[in-house]
Amino acid sequence: MVQRAWFSPAVLLLVIAGGAIGVAVRAVIVVPLGDVANPLVVPVVTLAVNLLGAFTLGVIVGRLDNHHPRLRAFLGTGVMGGFTTYSAFAVQSVTVSSASPLIGLLLIALSLFGGVVAAVAGLGVGRGPTGRPSAESPESAE
Repeated sequence: MVQRAWFSPAVLLLVIAGGAIGVAVRAVIVVPLGDVANPLVVPVVTLAVNLLGAFTLGVIVGRLDNHHPRLRAFLGTGVMGGFTTYSAFAVQSVTVSSASPLIGLLLIALSLFGGVVAAVAGLGVGRGPTGRPSAESPESAE
């Protein structure tokens, strides 16, 4: 078995490019909401983005498994890593919890448990009815 190097400049560039795309898509969704009067809009949209990202990452991992490591790095680590945001979730959780502890706890619970449920659902969708990644052979890996 051939062991791959732990670092690849090409994969790093793919992750960086994917991350830029993911951040840009999230910004297009969230930035226009900065002027909205209701203080819960941005945290709820961040929750939705993170849940969608967890689901989509599950689909990517379930579908690609280890068959296309570069595509998985680009889409999973890069695009979905840039699209989702733990830091905004953390800050918004503290902010919302300070103003309304019950809503803050609800936001935190939905983010954490909902993210896990979304990822599991995405893995199920990505793996399909067989419960396995696509049937492509490892020889076809990128």
